[in-house]
Amino acid sequence: MLGDADIAAVAEVLADRSRCRMLMALDDGRALPASRLAVEAGIAPSTTSTHLGRLLDAGMLVVEPHGRHRYYRLAGPHVGELLESIARMAPPMTVQSLREGTKAEALRRARTCYDHLAGRLGVALMDALLAQRLLEGGDGIFDPDHSTRDRLSAPGWDVTYTLSDKGRATLESLGVNCSGAGRRPLIRYCVDWSEQRHHLAGTLGARLLIWFEDQGWVKRRSGSRALTITDGGTRDMGPKLGVDIAGVLSLPWERGLREGSLLGVSARSAATGTPRSAHRRRPREGTAMKARR
Repeated sequence: MLGDADIAAVAEVLADRSRCRMLMALDDGRALPASRLAVEAGIAPSTTSTHLGRLLDAGMLVVEPHGRHRYYRLAGPHVGELLESIARMAPPMTVQSLREGTKAEALRRARTCYDHLAGRLGVALMDALLAQRLLEGGDGIFDPDHSTRDRLSAPGWDVTYTLSDKGRATLESLGVNCSGAGRRPLIRYCVDWSEQRHHLAGTLGARLLIWFEDQGWVKRRSGSRALTITDGGTRDMGPKLGVDIAGVLSLPWERGLREGSLLGVSARSAATGTPRSAHRRRPREGTAMKARR
């Protein structure tokens, strides 16, 4: 015979800040490996497996194999709805140091993937090229339910992208070499691990990174794959290439309001037609450096 719902059992799992940070890192629908969740939670990799085990046992996470790696994802929309319900009641946390919030965010914003652009900037560049029909062949979206050979954080195989005549003329007018070189394909793509969309790779992707650097739009950071987007890049990427630089530079809670959660809508949202993320608590006015996780 079953009694009332054991709310305390759920609360016990969520009573640890590290586990909450992991869950909030996955609240936008992505799947992430344990190493990245350790960075998000600010804990040592050696303790990550214990926390992930608790979340798996509680039915809050599921694990997906991608090649040799294991990726963790929220078990379903009900977990996202639980997190957002609690977030509406919870006070915002104060970031105690820049290292807590900026390192992971910098990698998500703009980084290198071998020799080409990745992160939000890499995905935004791909989106801009597709929107203007400079590239053709796909829509830039990674759908794990329908992919055959594509997997997270790896070169893509399911879609064949080609450079259109318009794309070749446009990029060459900007000074980007669009000719083939050796055995490496001109156009390839990767499934971006942080954004879980396609970013441009191949010879053209490598040349565009070099061109971005030559334009002074991005600068490399010592000891990191993260890239710094300069004032010039912020000013010129949109007019010259159509890159949504506002989306690239936006804060996490602002992106939630722009896009909505990838996990669906809550009951309240379904009734009003408003994305679930629009109901999240906004940072208090006049308060600096607040973070949801």
